[in-house]
Amino acid sequence: MYNTRQLPYAPTPYSYTPNSSLSATINLDEEVKLTTTTAQRDLYDSLAEVYSVIVTLDAVEKAYIKDSINEVDYTETCSRLLKHYKTILGDESVAREFEDLDTFKRTWQIECPRATERLRIGLPATIEQAAGGSGGRGTGMGGGMGGGGVGGAVGGGGGGANGTAISDATENFITFLDALKIKMFAKDSLHPLLTDVIQSVNRVTEGDFEGRAKIVQWLITLNQMKATEEISDDMARDLGFDIEQAYYGFKATLR
Repeated sequence: MYNTRQLPYAPTPYSYTPNSSLSATINLDEEVKLTTTTAQRDLYDSLAEVYSVIVTLDAVEKAYIKDSINEVDYTETCSRLLKHYKTILGDESVAREFEDLDTFKRTWQIECPRATERLRIGLPATIEQAAGGSGGRGTGMGGGMGGGGVGGAVGGGGGGANGTAISDATENFITFLDALKIKMFAKDSLHPLLTDVIQSVNRVTEGDFEGRAKIVQWLITLNQMKATEEISDDMARDLGFDIEQAYYGFKATLR
């Protein structure tokens, strides 16, 4: 029993005989090129950037949840990553190879659930949840809705930074509704304008108000559309109604 010799777990010089027919047919010292053209190299570089954005965004979301990053830095970093993501996928060849987020994640075997949700929404959590407002209560707002649109203006009851923030928010409401009136129905026209609305509103008040959730929901809807897609006439009518109601709710918080 003690004289049994254990066999080697791997080939040894005494048990392995080289076979010339199995020798490598390429130069092992030569760099293997994954692409053959500049276009292919640019495509894979862009897909690698998308991959890094997703992974980085997931890490940023985790850091925010753990309170390892402050709200200002989180908002700035998250917004920058979301812009990079949209800019890269604005290239038709990249978007075609990318297909959609679920397909890309499955192809490259990544999960990143927090980044997936943030990319679906298209807004930092601080903007989505109005977590970083400056509190603009106590500043008056004159005027009202007239002729089916926003006709309000900043009243003289308040001044300084709060008055300016309210004025900016009102102007953004007006600009967005005017865009709908002149039938600017493309996603790449409406999404930036509606983003300006929610960001300016958050600078005025950190509290929730009637209609705010509708703004966020429409931002999510627009974010999931392709840049060249347009909303229908029925969607435009619903969107205009919801934003007007949100304006009324916003205005009510200032009284």
